[in-house]
Amino acid sequence: MPIPAQLREGTGIVQTLAPPALTYDYQHSNIGNAVILHADCFEWLSRIPEDSLHAIVTDPPYGVKEYDLLQIEKRASGIGGVWRIPPSFDGHPRAPLPRFTALNAKERATLRDFFVRWARLAVRSLRPGGHVCIASNSFLSQFVFAALVEGGLEFRGEIIRLVGTLRGGDKPKGAEEEFPDVCSLPRGRYEPWGLLRKPLPPRMTVAECLRTWQTGGLRRLPDGRPFSDVIMSERTPKRERAIADHPSLKPQSFMRQIVHCALPLGYGLVADPFAGSGATLAAAEAIGVRAIGAERYADYYTMACEAIPRLAALPVTFHPQQQALFAAEMDDTGEGEAL
Repeated sequence: MPIPAQLREGTGIVQTLAPPALTYDYQHSNIGNAVILHADCFEWLSRIPEDSLHAIVTDPPYGVKEYDLLQIEKRASGIGGVWRIPPSFDGHPRAPLPRFTALNAKERATLRDFFVRWARLAVRSLRPGGHVCIASNSFLSQFVFAALVEGGLEFRGEIIRLVGTLRGGDKPKGAEEEFPDVCSLPRGRYEPWGLLRKPLPPRMTVAECLRTWQTGGLRRLPDGRPFSDVIMSERTPKRERAIADHPSLKPQSFMRQIVHCALPLGYGLVADPFAGSGATLAAAEAIGVRAIGAERYADYYTMACEAIPRLAALPVTFHPQQQALFAAEMDDTGEGEAL
């Protein structure tokens, strides 16, 4: 089912590119309505003016250590390290997956400190009422979301990305033959995205926040129905992975929906402080809104510069089951038209 024109090309107000003040002295590249910086997000977020961003959409290194330089090198060499190298099926090699369960108590404390610090900078940088949409996983989301709340964001719920993965479902390590009917964790079939918000000023309503800051709510679907917190999603298509070989690349069919919902009035500045290969910025460019992202690793920054325009130019489709979900919602409400 084709993505509606509003999600493919954008119908909101396309404003001027992010002001030069937000790029500072960082190496950067302007790509349409998007800007990608070669910068550490903690440093960058601490430098930009307060209340600069309308929304943050990001997929951070929520295991923290999996994107240490040593772990990236191990992944590239196939050694693994914190990355699990899955077996091949039918002759097709599988992408490495991070061993999130490998984190010990000290590393989980580091995880907490990392996201508390990051949340405080996000609160400083966001406009009041600005939303954060942040990817996680079922094993670590409890730690990550609690840390973000501790850092000053308010928890607003979760967006559930329904997708088949290769995470979980493994037999007990080293005893596969002894316990052939046991799996240590269930096979993952969903990905939780935390939905958080910078608190509104005292006694300010959502309507007043929208008028003052253009934030506070979520954008409805193009046909007027509410944005849903369950999204049927495909795994990232091979054609997108061929453009950007990043281990956490999310599909454009999903990212364009998330970016669309993050700007309630259809315009503003979306930021991705952990830009990776630029999927968020590509989604913003595809639907016609401004975006800025920071990526600390030079190889990923270079990859993003090349990948963003190519990903943004791709036509995308909804997951086939998403159409059935829309139809079911219409049956329940009697409102709206089929997308």
